[in-house]
Order: sequence, then structure tokens, then C-alpha cells
Amino acid sequence: MGVGQVLTMPLFFASNAIYPTDIMPAWLKIVAHLNPLSYVVDALRTFMLSGTTSTFGLDHDYAVILLSTTVLVVTGARLYPRLAS
Repeated sequence: MGVGQVLTMPLFFASNAIYPTDIMPAWLKIVAHLNPLSYVVDALRTFMLSGTTSTFGLDHDYAVILLSTTVLVVTGARLYPRLAS
């Protein structure tokens, strides 16, 4: 559980979930744009709040989410046999 928190909390605070990227310092803006959670939050915010538009564009959000999910699943699948033995 501790490992999950060590990974999750920095990703959460370095995304656009709490405050918009427009008011972030330049270094944090770069981190937020590299963070896949920013794109998940952007897509969810677009669908859940009426009258809002996607900051990055829904196509871009979906592409980043698909790419990051694919990379993580492939990495996990390749590492799993080594960790299980």
C-alpha cells in the first residue's frame, strides 16, 4: 500500500486535477504535460462538466492514455515472469 501511495500522490499533485496548468510554474507545467494523469483528468472533466472543452483535445487525451496504458501493460507483462520466479 505504501508503494502505491509513493507512486500515486506525486502523479496526482503534478497533474491538472487540483489546479489548471495555466497558473503552474514553468517546471511544473512540463511535468504536468508528461504526466498521463493530466490527460485522464482532462478527458473526465470534459465529459462530466457541461459546457467545458478539453484543454489538450479529446483525441490527444485518448492517444496519450492509450499509449501510456500500452507501455505500462507491456512493461508489466515482460517483468512479471522475472518477479514471479
